[in-house]
Amino acid sequence: MRVYDIIVKKRDGERLTAEEIDFMVQSFVKEETADYQMSAFLMAAYIRGLDSRETLDLTSSMVASGEVIDLSSIPGVKVDKHSTGGVGDKTTLLLAPLVAATGVPIAKMSGRGLGHTGGTLDKLESIPGLRVDLSREEFISQVREVGVAIAGATADIVPADKKIYALRDATATVSSTPLIASSVMSKKIAGGADAIVLDVKVGSGAFMKTLGEARELAGMLVDIGRGAGKETVALITNMDEPLGFAIGNVLEVREVIDALKGKGPTDLVELCLALGSRMLVLGGVASSIGEAQARLQETLNSGEALEKFAQLVRSQGGDPRIVEAPGALPRARIVSDYLVKEEGYLSFIDAEAVGRSAMVLGAGRATKEDKIDPTVGIVFRHKVGDYIKKGDVLVEIHANDMDQLDQADTILDNAINIVGKRPEKKPLVLEIVDSR
Repeated sequence: MRVYDIIVKKRDGERLTAEEIDFMVQSFVKEETADYQMSAFLMAAYIRGLDSRETLDLTSSMVASGEVIDLSSIPGVKVDKHSTGGVGDKTTLLLAPLVAATGVPIAKMSGRGLGHTGGTLDKLESIPGLRVDLSREEFISQVREVGVAIAGATADIVPADKKIYALRDATATVSSTPLIASSVMSKKIAGGADAIVLDVKVGSGAFMKTLGEARELAGMLVDIGRGAGKETVALITNMDEPLGFAIGNVLEVREVIDALKGKGPTDLVELCLALGSRMLVLGGVASSIGEAQARLQETLNSGEALEKFAQLVRSQGGDPRIVEAPGALPRARIVSDYLVKEEGYLSFIDAEAVGRSAMVLGAGRATKEDKIDPTVGIVFRHKVGDYIKKGDVLVEIHANDMDQLDQADTILDNAINIVGKRPEKKPLVLEIVDSR
């Protein structure tokens, strides 16, 4: 078997066998196939596409390039959750302890932020002392003892994805839906969970800008999960405005703590109940979505979810006192009010632009090498549909540099639209995909 022949076959639009795909992936990981050959293969796959069978085979080969975490020593059905990324998307920080407090074990491997979207690991690391670089033994032990752990993936988890993504990033093949799906699901499958709930975001702050694109990706993700023997469901959710009010690492942690105390933003709690209810049903602790939502709401109201969050923080080396006193979290030096410039209804918030404004403050990364400032970011005072008057405070900008604050302010000028008529509010959960 020759790599050259595999490239020719895909270039000409033919279907590849599982053996051909596996040969391509494993030879690349072993550095027996050159970057320029894998780049040619990726471009051929981007232009010609991969069908559902090829996409599943690619995912399986990527999983096989490294280790798979064995969670069999942990009793119960292990359920994982993944979001395709958005602005102000802090769901994992609330959802993981909430679901774990109902008895479903959560072994969550998360990532870092890049571009206008935030990352769960960056948010967690804004808590003083908290570690996300857990060894596999620490990770499994914590899930067994506490019921929840959130950590970064170790180097031996899907090494093929790291190498392939670096080439995709350099060869304009990032936006291929089959390549996105195989990248996401290879890491989820290697994480060892029995079932997977996916949050596929669509809108101005998401990578998928149209409902059609989101449907295609959600269907592909679910097909891969099912093909790999994992119960999988995807929710397509609205990312036309930031989730919650806060964008920025420490600011989002504070908002999560508020939500765990029953004072959180309505949309954040609604989304966590929607995702969490599916996790409880797949985890076997509830027989229906209605029963699961009631159980989650009760767990939130009772303070059990807050206590589970404190256990998570403590177990990973963080200071659990921030749960009772979130004001002790580090703060930015400058807090500036962004004032409304005209009266009317807030009809649109460009979530991607808001994410970029937070990024220029230092809350996000333009490149993987950039360092995060955990204290900076943006806090909205209003949501789409609210009536606002000229001179009202629309946004608090938290900054440590005046030049960066001015840049963020300029971006916000073009991110907000105010109209005379109340806009129609889109639902948060747009569709549910559990089979095709």
